[in-house]
Amino acid sequence: MARAPRTSAPIPLPGLDKVFAVLGDESRLAIVRLLIDGELRTAGEIAEQVALPTSTCSYHLTKLLNAGITVCTADGPHRLPVLRREELDNRFPGLLHLIQQGTLSVAS
Repeated sequence: MARAPRTSAPIPLPGLDKVFAVLGDESRLAIVRLLIDGELRTAGEIAEQVALPTSTCSYHLTKLLNAGITVCTADGPHRLPVLRREELDNRFPGLLHLIQQGTLSVAS
């Protein structure tokens, strides 16, 4: 019998200052843009799609998880990061839309 995927318990969402601090990296913004669609992907798939080495992508995914921006769903041996879209939209209306549209970016 197949088991249903398990999701890590989310930590409380941080304040906007911490969210911006975590999203102040272009790689993490690219990952969030990718996760907005809700499609489940492994870290390797995410790394490939955002053109990062897998180890670097894993580092950024851990930062997003530790900040409460994502949770991790376990499906067998796979760990699948999931954006806490509903909670983020409720707490910070419009933020994900700005990220998705590319309006919010890191200044060079």
